[in-house]
Amino acid sequence: MSQVADPVAVQPPPGGMRTFLHVLINTAVANITTSFLWFGLTFWIYAETRNVIATGVIGGAYMLFISLFSMLFGTLVDRFRKKAVMLWATVIAFGVFCLDTAFFFLIGEAQIVDLTLPWFWIFAVVMLAGAVVEQLRSIALSTTVTLLVPDERHANANGLVGTVQGVSMLVTSVLSGLSVGLLGMGWTLIIGLAAMLLAMVHLAALHIPEREIVHAEGQTKWVDIRGGWLAVRAASGLFALILFSTINNFVGGVYMALMDPYGIDLFGVAGWGIWFAVASTGFIAGGVVVAATGLGRKPMRTMLLLAAFIGLVGATFALREWGWLFIVGCWLYMAVIPAVEAAEQTVIQRVVPYETQGRVFGFAMMFEAAAAPITALLIAPIAQFWVIPYMREDGEAQWAWLLGEGENRGIALIFLVAGLACALIAVLAFLTPQYRRLSAQYEQSAPPAEDEGEAEVPAPSDSVATKGGATAPPPPPTDPPHIGALRPFRPYQRAGRHQFSAHPPTAPAHRCLPAPLSTHEGRTAPDLLPPAGPRKARPRPSPRSVPDARRRTNTPAPTAHWCHPALPEAP
Repeated sequence: MSQVADPVAVQPPPGGMRTFLHVLINTAVANITTSFLWFGLTFWIYAETRNVIATGVIGGAYMLFISLFSMLFGTLVDRFRKKAVMLWATVIAFGVFCLDTAFFFLIGEAQIVDLTLPWFWIFAVVMLAGAVVEQLRSIALSTTVTLLVPDERHANANGLVGTVQGVSMLVTSVLSGLSVGLLGMGWTLIIGLAAMLLAMVHLAALHIPEREIVHAEGQTKWVDIRGGWLAVRAASGLFALILFSTINNFVGGVYMALMDPYGIDLFGVAGWGIWFAVASTGFIAGGVVVAATGLGRKPMRTMLLLAAFIGLVGATFALREWGWLFIVGCWLYMAVIPAVEAAEQTVIQRVVPYETQGRVFGFAMMFEAAAAPITALLIAPIAQFWVIPYMREDGEAQWAWLLGEGENRGIALIFLVAGLACALIAVLAFLTPQYRRLSAQYEQSAPPAEDEGEAEVPAPSDSVATKGGATAPPPPPTDPPHIGALRPFRPYQRAGRHQFSAHPPTAPAHRCLPAPLSTHEGRTAPDLLPPAGPRKARPRPSPRSVPDARRRTNTPAPTAHWCHPALPEAP
C-alpha cells in the first residue's frame, strides 16, 4: 500500500550521489540503445528507399508520441517507486524490441523495405512503441536528482545529465551509421537487444533507497492532467517558465528543420555527418562545465541570459556562407543547451514538492516535446515555397548588405529572424512579474543552512549519571549556546566596600526571570528555566564568610541567576 505523505523536504541518503551516478550511467546505456535502434531504423529505411517522407513521418511521430504520453509517464513516476518505474520501462521496451526483431526476421528484409506493403509501417510502429516507453526513464531520472542528491548539488547533477545526453547523441549518430552501413539492420537489432539486456540486469541489482511511496493526494487517475496543472499553478511563475521553454522549442524547431539541409549544402552528406559529430561535442563540454561549476545562485537569470545568447548565435552563424562560421555557431549553440535545460530542471526540483515532480516534469514535456516538430512541419513548406525562392530572385540583392551572397540566403534569413525572436523573448522575460516571483520563490524554498558551530543543548534532568553508575546532582545552569544575549549575571563587589548587590544600589538582590522571547528558535521563558522539582536547602553561610553589613541585616547570600539582557551592566 502506498502512503500519503506531507510535502516535506527529501533528505538524500548517505552515498546518494554515488547511487545517482549508477542510475545516470544505467539510463545513459538504455537511452543510447533505444536511440541506436531508432536512428538505425531511420538510416536504414532512407538508405534502402531514398524516401524522405518515410523518415520525416517516423521522426515527427516519435516526438509527438512522447508529448502525448508524457502526462501518463509523469503520473506513473509519482505513483510508484522510481526503481520499479525504470525497471518496468526497460523490461517492456526490451520485450517490444524482441517482438520487433522476431517480426523482422520472420517477414524478411526484402518485404519490409517495400513501402507499398504494410510490413514496414507495422515494423516502425512497434519500434516506435518501444522507444517511447523507454522515455519514461527520463522523467524518473529527473526525480531521482531530488531523491538522491543534496539540494546545493542539483545543478551539478543536472549538468551531468546534459553531459550524458551529449555523449548519447554523439555515440548514437556514429554507431547507428556504422552498424547499418557495415552490418545491416538485422545485426543492429541484435546488438541493441544485447546492450539493453545488460542495462536491465544492472538496474535490477542496483539499490535505490526510497523509504516510502510519496503521494500528494489519494488520486486514482492514470493520466492526472489536472494534478499536474494544479502542481504547476501552486508554484507562482512556474507555468510561465514552462511556456518560455515551449516558445524556445518552437524557435528550436526552425533549426531542427533547416540545419541539416544547410549543412549538407555546405559540406555534402558525408562531410556534414563528420562536422555535425564535431559540433555535438558542445553538448559534452557544456554539460561538463555545469557539472563542475553549477548555475550560480539564480538559475532563472542564468537560463534567460543563455537563451538570449542562443538567439544571438542562431541569428549570426549563417550571416555569411562560411563553413567555419556555421560549425563554430553550432558548437556554441549546443554547448549552451545543457545549461538551459539544467536550469529549468533545477528550479522545478526545488520549488515543486517531491511527491508531484513526476507530473510536473510530464506536464512540461507534454508541451515542450510537441513544439519543435510542429514548428519543423510548419517552417519547412514556408522555406521551400516562399522564402528560398524569394531570396534566389529579388531578395538576395536587397539583403546582400546583411546576408552576403550564396545559394542558401533564404535559410540564412530564416535563421536570422528566428534568432532575433529568441533573444527578444528572453529579454522581455526579464521584465515579467512571473520571473521575479519565481526567482523569489526559488530563493525562499532553499533548505536552511546548517550551522556546524552550534551544539545541541542536552535535555534537562534532575541527576547526571557518572561513570561508575552513581548519580550526581545536576550541574549549575550554563549559558545556552544558541542564545548569546542571555548570560549568567553574578553579583559584583563594589571597590573599596564589603557590600554585595545584584544590581547597582537601587535594586535589591533577586532572582529575575527572562521575559518571553518570540525569537531564539521559538523558545520562551519557561523553556529556559532550570528543571522543576524540590529545591535542596541552601546551607547557611558561616558568620565569618559574610561581611558585617550582611550579617547585620541577615540578607541571604545572592547566587548566580539568569537576568534579562535589558539590565544595565555594572560600572
